[in-house]
Amino acid sequence: MSKSFQKIKDREQGLQRRLSSGQMSMIAIGGAIGTGLFLGSKFAIGFAGPSVLLSYAIGGLITLLLMGCLAEMTVAHATSGSFGAYAEHYISPLAGFLVRYAYWSAIVLAVGTEVTAIADYMAYWFPAVPSWWWISLFSGLLILVNASSVKAFGAVEYGFSSIKIAAILGFILLGSVVVWGGNRPEFGVHLYTAGSGFLPHGWWGMWVAVIISIFSYLSVEMIAVAAGEAEDPERAVKQAFRATIVRLLVFYLLSLALILAIVPWERIGEGSSPFVTVMQVLGIPYAADILNFVVIVAALSAMNSQLYITTRMMFSLARGGDAPKMLGQVNSKGVPLNALMLSSIGIAVATLLYVLYPQDAFILMISLSMFGAMFTWMMIFLTHLFFRRKYEAAGNPPLAFRMKFYPFVSLLGLVLMLATMVTTLFTDEFNMTLKFGLPFLLVLVFLYKFVRPPHATYDDAM
Repeated sequence: MSKSFQKIKDREQGLQRRLSSGQMSMIAIGGAIGTGLFLGSKFAIGFAGPSVLLSYAIGGLITLLLMGCLAEMTVAHATSGSFGAYAEHYISPLAGFLVRYAYWSAIVLAVGTEVTAIADYMAYWFPAVPSWWWISLFSGLLILVNASSVKAFGAVEYGFSSIKIAAILGFILLGSVVVWGGNRPEFGVHLYTAGSGFLPHGWWGMWVAVIISIFSYLSVEMIAVAAGEAEDPERAVKQAFRATIVRLLVFYLLSLALILAIVPWERIGEGSSPFVTVMQVLGIPYAADILNFVVIVAALSAMNSQLYITTRMMFSLARGGDAPKMLGQVNSKGVPLNALMLSSIGIAVATLLYVLYPQDAFILMISLSMFGAMFTWMMIFLTHLFFRRKYEAAGNPPLAFRMKFYPFVSLLGLVLMLATMVTTLFTDEFNMTLKFGLPFLLVLVFLYKFVRPPHATYDDAM
């Protein structure tokens, strides 16, 4: 490890290394299997119809490339600053500043999408209870979990994710029996081409749905941030990356394939979640209620992971002198409590949007959070190009984990992410993404150039 990167790593000391590789895998799955799959897929199917399978396959390809590039850098440099620290070291301090703040804002707003979805799901059982009540209750509980310790967070997240995985596996088993094992001619892959066909809104509709697929996969990169608190970072990162990408691709693609083989895609938009709609169509007693419980757990799990990750990213910013020093302080349990409190503001934004625009709150939150997510993913691919060239040129030891087909994989991921970002401008639903994101990026550049103290570090601020 170069001396300059060691300095970055040293300034982020204070967190406790208490996470196992199993917990790290569950953290990534916890973030990625949430409302993106259980609720967001409904909107994606509305755009693409059955061709949403291609949309999620393309999103899965981008995710696979991203995970490979990120794993290589994380095994070389395990720290909570993660891809923000890599961009700072291998591209420029400004790049690190932009990546950290863009990502922090994206996940803070993504927390809002999860808590908004929870309010929708609870209305299935308690339609008379105000949504803000559920938002306040569950938000308070998860903030308490994250404020306890990283070990408590890891244990809760492992439990949440275990419930989700068990439920999805059960859904896949049940759906497989219904579609391929039963004598039900109304179900089957023929629904993919029935009615308006496989591409009801053309190739454009399929490509627009890629935007939601990327939002669905968002948070897999949490493993890289969690590596800073892993017991054995190198081994844990390798195992967690491999396990996570396989599980995500299987869970997403197989679940969607079964949903579309059971319910005509035009009907999926009628319910709160495609999974609940399937259970209602099959008429299985209490199954819809059970699945509604599962999607609530999924949203809580994703929200829990996102609170964790935004807290660590703000902690990294503060330790780098890019945020007030109080946000870089940790309590006796190794938790950056001040950073956690600040990172909870997405909940307040979501509550406000839900009160003002109850019908459009979820899609609006996606639109606002997508810029930071897309920009971060694009910068991870760009950073990997710089990383490989500079790491090898510095005469460092051989990489313990090496992504094949460099630089083509990095360039392909970079081009696909750039194309997806540009696409948002030409949609009615996501045109706020760049309209919000580009000015936000300019504000960050201004803050870096004219407000941030030059050459500031955490030690300087003490």
